[in-house]
Amino acid sequence: MRHSEIKHRIIETASFLFYKNGYNSTGINEIISEAGIAKATLYNHFKSKEDICLAYLRFKDTSFIEDIQAFTSSKPKGKMQILAIFDFLELFFQTKNFNGCWCIKTVSEIPRDNETIRKEIQKQKNGFIQLITELVTNNLEEIKAGEIDSLSRKIYLLYESAVSESYLHQTNWPIKETKNLCSQILS
Repeated sequence: MRHSEIKHRIIETASFLFYKNGYNSTGINEIISEAGIAKATLYNHFKSKEDICLAYLRFKDTSFIEDIQAFTSSKPKGKMQILAIFDFLELFFQTKNFNGCWCIKTVSEIPRDNETIRKEIQKQKNGFIQLITELVTNNLEEIKAGEIDSLSRKIYLLYESAVSESYLHQTNWPIKETKNLCSQILS
């Protein structure tokens, strides 16, 4: 198996385990066992568990951004493209793998002084706000330039709340209600 394929298998395995069980509850030996590799192979690709965590976060973020961009762009132009982020979340919630936000789960498990992982998560969350900003800019012609950032952050906060609360309550009403709130904000 090629070097890149092994690395990808390690990332996929760690991603599944970190997301399902949590960062702190997943040990290196479990990743090695589930990936079917030797310990030396893992350390040939990653120097530490933190490095694996960063790869996991980037892997999840890349998939998320690609998927949500494709989903929203498939909807009719206008408010529907913006509201589609909540439809995307509802589809994600309905999968058997839904376990809340991988970033929030991870940041809640790391020490406060772990700037490396925290900065990666902040970067990803800022990237998502940027995606929302692009949706707002491209789909709301009547919005004033000075209002775009504030509106985008409000939509982001609604989305993040929907993720957390739907996971907490194990039901989709938070997603439906935040979508309704977002629709009101966009009117």
